Amino acid sequence: MLSLKQVSCMRGDRTLFTGLSFDLQPGQWAHLKGANGSGKTSLLRMVAGLARPVEGDILWHGQPIRNVRETYHAEMVYLGHHEGVKEDLNARENLQLGMAQDGYTLSDIEALRALQAVGLKGREELPVRVLSAGQKRRALMSRLVAQRRSFWILDEPFNALDVKGVEWLTQRIVDHVQTGGMVLLTSHQTIPLEGGQVVQL
Repeated sequence: MLSLKQVSCMRGDRTLFTGLSFDLQPGQWAHLKGANGSGKTSLLRMVAGLARPVEGDILWHGQPIRNVRETYHAEMVYLGHHEGVKEDLNARENLQLGMAQDGYTLSDIEALRALQAVGLKGREELPVRVLSAGQKRRALMSRLVAQRRSFWILDEPFNALDVKGVEWLTQRIVDHVQTGGMVLLTSHQTIPLEGGQVVQL
C-alpha cells in the first residue's frame, strides 16, 4: 500500500500544495488533477523517490520510501511526461537501455515482443528520431509490458497517442488494476476509466 501523510511541496519560495494525504491500495488507481504549475509532476517525482517533500512523508507498506528504497524501486515504475528516449538509438535499444538502468537484462527477442505489443511492429530497429510523437510514446510505454511491476506512476501517459494507442493503454491499466496492481497518473485528457480515486491539487 502507498500512503501520503500531510505532504507539502515548494518551488523556490512558493508553496505548491500542503497537507496532502491519500492512500492507494492494491487493485486501485488514482487520477492526480490540478492546473498547470500546481505541482502534479513534482508530486509524482516525490512518490517515485526522485525528490523529497518539504513536510510529511510517503510510505510504502507503512515504511518511509527512503528507508525501503531498494524494495520499493523493485516494485515501481515511473514514466515521465517527456518521451524519455534517446533519439539516436532505435526503439529496441532504448527499451533495453531503460531496463538495464533498472537492473534488468532484456534479450532482443523479449524486447521485440514488448515493442510489438505496443504497436511498433516493423519499427523496432528504426532510430527513434524518425518516429512520430505517438510512436515515441509507445516506445516508452513498452516498459510497462517488459517490467511487470506492481505500481505504475504515469505522468500524462495519453499524450500524443492516437485513438488505438489510448485504447491499448486504457486496457493495460484496467488489466493491471484488476490483477492487483496500482496506478497513479496525471492527465489533462478525459480518462476512459471507471472507479478511480481523484486527488485534487
